[in-house]
Amino acid sequence: MSRQIHIAALIWGSSILLSRVIGLVREAAFGRVLGASTEADIYLAAFPFADFLNYLLAAGALSIVFIPMFAGHLARGDHDRAWQSFSVVATFAGALICMASALMWWAAPSIAPFLAPGYAEESGEQLVGIVRILVPAQIFHVLGGILSAALQAQNKHALPAMAPLVYTLAVIVGGLITGTAEGFAWGVFVGSVVGPFGLPLLGNIRAGMRFTPMFTPAHPDLRRYLWLSFPIMIGLSIVVVDDWIVTAYASEMGEGALASLRYAKNIMRVPMGVFGLAAGVAAFPTISRMIGEGNHDGAFLTLSRAVKTTLVLAFGAQVVLTVAGKEISFVIYGPEIAEETHELIGDALAILCLGLWAWAAQTVVARGFYARGETWLPTLAGTGAAVIFLPLYSILGERVGPLGLTMATTGAISAYVIVLMLILGRRHPGVDDGYMGFALRVVPAAAAAIGAGAALNASVSLPLPLLQGALAGGVATCVYAAALAALRVPEAASLAARFTSKLRR
Repeated sequence: MSRQIHIAALIWGSSILLSRVIGLVREAAFGRVLGASTEADIYLAAFPFADFLNYLLAAGALSIVFIPMFAGHLARGDHDRAWQSFSVVATFAGALICMASALMWWAAPSIAPFLAPGYAEESGEQLVGIVRILVPAQIFHVLGGILSAALQAQNKHALPAMAPLVYTLAVIVGGLITGTAEGFAWGVFVGSVVGPFGLPLLGNIRAGMRFTPMFTPAHPDLRRYLWLSFPIMIGLSIVVVDDWIVTAYASEMGEGALASLRYAKNIMRVPMGVFGLAAGVAAFPTISRMIGEGNHDGAFLTLSRAVKTTLVLAFGAQVVLTVAGKEISFVIYGPEIAEETHELIGDALAILCLGLWAWAAQTVVARGFYARGETWLPTLAGTGAAVIFLPLYSILGERVGPLGLTMATTGAISAYVIVLMLILGRRHPGVDDGYMGFALRVVPAAAAAIGAGAALNASVSLPLPLLQGALAGGVATCVYAAALAALRVPEAASLAARFTSKLRR
């Protein structure tokens, strides 16, 4: 099982790393084409609107809920039941997403003003037009989700892992060809068809997919899928609604405010995805099987090790992004964006990175609940965080401006993940997850590294942002690595050993 996790993690880690690198190319293209303009704000505001449909139908839960169901049938040797389950869930999800997409496409002019109230009438028309391009793409994301889940349940990860790469490349091409926000949106649509939907479909056909349209509402697997997905459909997890809240408030803070905050968050999403998402996706099938075999404590320890390894890397990324945020922004988004905007992006990135550990860890920790068939509790915790922290977004946004919104974001995601970790730990009394001792070593190491990088930035100024960022980030990284070694962090030593072994090979 450990070997399967390592292989899956290598596939997904490589894919997500390449996807994030290509994503940075997309960000560079976007920044140079649209900058921090109103058009950029409108395009970025359209995404939470379209993603709401994806979230409402629990598309993100397709793999989380469906993998244990499909894998369970395969483990019992019942391949016919596995594909029957696939057929009934795919038929229902496909019919629902098509009807919901048509309804949202029609209702876009009425709903858009509520989600992004800061735009004038003429900008609102462009927002609606972009939304109407993005909404149909959700059909292919939802159907692709269940196709990918079927492949992952069979431990076939290559094509699902390639899908984000194809998707992002299509977005870049669409934007560069037209030079407009609408072009980027059409790239999203085409990329959704070819990548998240097309590649997993091809993989399942090769794997002997047996799909028969089955609209059977009473089917036990469909009922189980709906029961487990329902809390995700109705819950307002802070992981998702943070973008909606920030969009609503930032749309009223002037031109470029939303774009600047979204640029900062997109940079933060690179290490969040490479480390957290790769670990979560890779470990989930194995943890699900261990729980299915009754080895709950073993699954919990496996999850805890994956979380701590992820956090070693996440804190390292925080160090670099905090001390070199402004320079990274300049390198990615280019001189077309004003100097003060790069400063805003760098400051927002530093604040967001205080919660980077939580953004990365939540992709792994939540799967500890999902593998047990528990979707209600994480959703209720996320809903609670959204409700409790909503006034904080308003207060900090009003008093501090755009950076106040990032402060609320960081507080909300950190509180949410701490609660999840505490609850999961209580499910395994007597089993030491090691988080406290880990934090007492890694947090001081990261703080010392950030301090060293900040001191260097204050004393040395190089003419090129690339050189300044590389120097500050490089020195801070070395301090972080040395501190981890001095404090004898086992997860860091394990990562170093794996890296050294790979180099020798």
